[in-house]
Amino acid sequence: MTRPTLTHDVRIIDTTLRDGSHAMSHRFTETQVRDTVRALDAAGLEWIEVSHGDGIGGSSFNYGFSGTDEMQLIAAAREETRNARIAVLLVPGIGTVEDLKRAHDAGAQMVRVATHCTEADVSVQHFAAARDLGMETAGFLMMAHRASPEELAEQARIMVDAGCQSPYVTDSAGALLMHEAKARFEALVDEVGDEAWVGYHGHQNLSLGVANSVLAHEAGVRSIDGSLCALGAGSGNSPTEVLAAVFERLDIDTGLDVSKVIDAAEDVVRPYLPRWPKMDRNAIVQGWAGVYSSFLLHAERAGARYKVPAHHILKRCGELGYVGGQEDMIIDVAIQLAAEQEQQGSLAAAGG
Repeated sequence: MTRPTLTHDVRIIDTTLRDGSHAMSHRFTETQVRDTVRALDAAGLEWIEVSHGDGIGGSSFNYGFSGTDEMQLIAAAREETRNARIAVLLVPGIGTVEDLKRAHDAGAQMVRVATHCTEADVSVQHFAAARDLGMETAGFLMMAHRASPEELAEQARIMVDAGCQSPYVTDSAGALLMHEAKARFEALVDEVGDEAWVGYHGHQNLSLGVANSVLAHEAGVRSIDGSLCALGAGSGNSPTEVLAAVFERLDIDTGLDVSKVIDAAEDVVRPYLPRWPKMDRNAIVQGWAGVYSSFLLHAERAGARYKVPAHHILKRCGELGYVGGQEDMIIDVAIQLAAEQEQQGSLAAAGG
């Protein structure tokens, strides 16, 4: 497969209705999806990602059940588009090739296959299936801070050789500092830039998603993700409305109507936000400790249940090196911390 033709200097892909699903506890309604898609389509977005936060097939006890079947949401989104196209996320081991076929039948035209940054080999069969379906393809190398630039480029090569048209530096923890992000962008562009468009998916845990997006474009990255109102896991994603405004100020063509993107964020998404994505203590600890952004709500729930601070849970998850797919281990961490907390209390009482 060849890399797709770009019609603008940089292609912004909006992930409000996928990564934002984490912040919504996967409870998007069909009305919210339709309203958001109409607003994004009118603002000039070419691609809109729709699925469970953990990708198609993610609705489960482990990751959280969807309020509305995601295939219904994908179909609704496709009905509302006039120019935009619909993308879905697929995490091998969570989603299957059969899930991909169902998503394609519902109207999805791109799949973004997401693996841990050192496990690109598990994506090969999914790219093959996407090629057979005639879908556009992208590959997420998640937790990109956990691999060196050279290692990440090697994994991108595996994806591109399997049929990926756009391998992504995916900063799942919002942990990459600017020089670290730049080195990874340059490594991937050097490795596959003649064959595929390199992409960047950023989170705002350390408030660097937008800055890193600018560096990404300077390094030759041409596909960049955002979410309206930053709605996403952790402290949220690079805000689509801010990306649109910043790139216009830089005279970089995105094809977006900045005023309409801002209106979509303020008038459509903001009214249904359950919580405003922010860089509070828990989210900052995620970026600082390099913790997968979708762990946030799981850690907060476990903290409330076992009466331990959520940021302590997140910090311990970082120390243990947990990655996406290990959300079930958060409960074990909370129980362990609660036991340690009780033991420290007992020792303090005995000493007093």
